[in-house]
Amino acid sequence: MTGAEAEALAVRPAELIERKRDGEELSRNEIREFVLAYVRDEIPDYQMAAFCMAVFFRGLSAAETHALTDAMVQSGETIDLSALGRRVVDKHSTGGVGDKASLVIGPVVAACGVPFAKMSGRGLGHTGGTLDKLESIPGMRIDLGQDEFIQQVRQTGMAIIGQTGDLVPADKRLYALRDVTATVDNVSLIASSIMSKKIAAGADAIVLDVKVGDGAFMKTLEAARELAQAMVDLGREAGREVVCELTDMDQPLGHAVGNALEIREAVETLHGEGPPDLRELVLSAAGHLLALSDLGVDAEEGRARAEAAIGDGAAHVAYERWIRAQGGDPDLEALPSAPVARDAPAPTDGYVQAIATTNVGRASLRLGAGRMTKDDPIDHAVGIVCCAKRGDRVEAGAPLASVYAADETAAARAVAELQACYQVGPEPPEPHPVILDIVR
Repeated sequence: MTGAEAEALAVRPAELIERKRDGEELSRNEIREFVLAYVRDEIPDYQMAAFCMAVFFRGLSAAETHALTDAMVQSGETIDLSALGRRVVDKHSTGGVGDKASLVIGPVVAACGVPFAKMSGRGLGHTGGTLDKLESIPGMRIDLGQDEFIQQVRQTGMAIIGQTGDLVPADKRLYALRDVTATVDNVSLIASSIMSKKIAAGADAIVLDVKVGDGAFMKTLEAARELAQAMVDLGREAGREVVCELTDMDQPLGHAVGNALEIREAVETLHGEGPPDLRELVLSAAGHLLALSDLGVDAEEGRARAEAAIGDGAAHVAYERWIRAQGGDPDLEALPSAPVARDAPAPTDGYVQAIATTNVGRASLRLGAGRMTKDDPIDHAVGIVCCAKRGDRVEAGAPLASVYAADETAAARAVAELQACYQVGPEPPEPHPVILDIVR
């Protein structure tokens, strides 16, 4: 043990909390030992909660944020993808409504010859989770071991699996604590939570999709830029290349919201169809991922290759190869379907001026497509299809959205909720791109 580490160990937790409360900057070793002692159960929840609250009000410096991220990475296992002998890429979204982009981006990138290795999470609250969508597919395995994960990427070009319990356990414990102590909404804590998992998962280059707007965690472009820059800096400190796309979440991404419905829409997009906003986001992110790879292309050429992979069917072939490799049935007919379908009609003629995106997500959740607590069951068949998007012209009685439900009562409730989500007026809104900014 070095002298600095011995000094850090000698400091009582209460003293570190007090110093952070008073706005002092803690050393790298102090933060490291505090976090690792918490994971070893040597520091109780109430002291870590007090520390998080002090950080919430006082913030962390760039050096402290990096120290926290590094400590969380060190708290568990890390994945070494160097055996693949290639530059491996990954993509992560901060979460939104109808965000099935990873299900399209992975196969597109793999079809272009770049290994794509992603550990993903489940949805909680109004945002959906990639793993929940994948589990709509009969037989799909998301619990591959580390060796199996690496072998699948080598053989099929990609894998998306669940995070193992041994990967960044400090983050799992800290997030659960922050969730119940009102200390989630802090840029340093959010950035370190996301980046510790991405760094531990082993990819060399990462595209981060930072959602902005009503349905996102970051409500303003300014706040999203701050988070994006923090994550880019953390990635650079860890030897990773990171590009952050700030993308619109003032309306659902694409049309489908709900697990099996989103799988269907992802496959449509891989066939060259699908909603324009989803297609644009996929091509932009795939272009950046290919530019970060070892292909030696820029983002413009990467985008062109991504378009070609969709156009010639290679991306869909890569999708089916990936799903079969993880035990799933890629046939869309195998996906579950809800027994009840009802439309939410427009109350008047006009243009869709706005959509309350968070409330669309909550309506889908109440249908059973999401969970309020981590142990809630999910109905993979139910959900919503937003027939009209922002700027679309609608006529009275035409469907704003379609509801897919388990029973008539749930369908009727969701129809009323969705009608309240849509703002229809006489004038079209200003055009709003899906890609709002890029941070490198």
